[in-house]
Amino acid sequence: MNISLPLQYLPLKRTQWYIDMPILLPVLALISIGLIMIASASFSFAEYRYNNEFYFVTRHIAYMVIAAGALGVGYFVPPKVWAQYGRLWMALSVVLLILVLVPGIGREVNGARRWLSLGGFTLQISELVKVATVVFLAAHLQEHRDTLGRNWREFAKLVGIITLLSVLLILEPDFGSVVVLAVTFMAMLFLGGTNLRQYILVVLAAAALLLWAVDAAPYRMARLATFLDPWAVPFDSGYQLTQSLIAFGRGEWFGVGLGQSVQKMMYLPEAHTDFVFAIYAEEFGFMGVLVLLGLYVLLVLRILQLSKIAISKQYWYGVFVLLGFGLLISCQTFINLGVNAGLLPTKGLTLPFVSYGGSSLVVCCAMVGMMLRISHEIHTATAQVRRPRYER
Repeated sequence: MNISLPLQYLPLKRTQWYIDMPILLPVLALISIGLIMIASASFSFAEYRYNNEFYFVTRHIAYMVIAAGALGVGYFVPPKVWAQYGRLWMALSVVLLILVLVPGIGREVNGARRWLSLGGFTLQISELVKVATVVFLAAHLQEHRDTLGRNWREFAKLVGIITLLSVLLILEPDFGSVVVLAVTFMAMLFLGGTNLRQYILVVLAAAALLLWAVDAAPYRMARLATFLDPWAVPFDSGYQLTQSLIAFGRGEWFGVGLGQSVQKMMYLPEAHTDFVFAIYAEEFGFMGVLVLLGLYVLLVLRILQLSKIAISKQYWYGVFVLLGFGLLISCQTFINLGVNAGLLPTKGLTLPFVSYGGSSLVVCCAMVGMMLRISHEIHTATAQVRRPRYER
């Protein structure tokens, strides 16, 4: 499988490593905000639960160190290595999704079995599955880009894969990851040149499956009803959302100040994880929210800009990886912010780079490392082409 740049764009030297700062700087800013907000949002809960107000902060710093290593691995491992083992990543993802469902192996929290325990740390398998899916699909689309629209067999294989992954994720259950993965998968198929008739049929089938999954689980229907009117049951299923909305209201324009949140004082459950954005909005207000949103916009726009450059170089594997990772980050961010603000039903999805959650942080940093490496490949190849012939 050839996933490299066309021959005329291949770099001759690897001695100078290029770092795409428009990608790295927003990520570093988001991680910094995340550390500050996890510290602010978790002090009271950590002292109450573990008698150590720095419990979550120290663990998150440990995850940051691991995440830095993951970013380095993503950057220094050539993209062709990830592509060559794409099928292996998918097979490993399926095995892990099965293992996490086995009692005694998978760790159960609040009725969901989504984690494996490794050396005192927990690993959320769905986060790994998202990256493995993008890497595999990017290599597959690069190889079959010109024939996918005419090849029903290859299209059926891809649909079978996403169906299997979705079923295993629903069994955990992790409906939020199913939505993120399905949206990313289908968007990549569309961009990869699939037949429009095939695509519409699969989208309709997927929509029907999602509606069935919502209706089949009473707690999902309860979440939907709560989303429509959380104030009808403010001390029952609507408690978390109403407390989040109160946090937004208290923040007003400029917030109550760092560390001054009231909602984190055991009012908003697990405020340092999925609802850390609500605490951020309370402490920094509307203007702070605009800053945070601006960082995500800058990151996603740079990813899209880089994918456009990759298209001009006909670096199709890089194009699909960039688009896939951009979709994962933007989709998960949109869902988390929508849940916190009451625009979407409650889902257990972290805010990329900001929420407490080691698996999410490590995987997101690995994606950043891979995108930085692709940017390096494009930049080095372009610089090599622009050099005068006598300098080569």
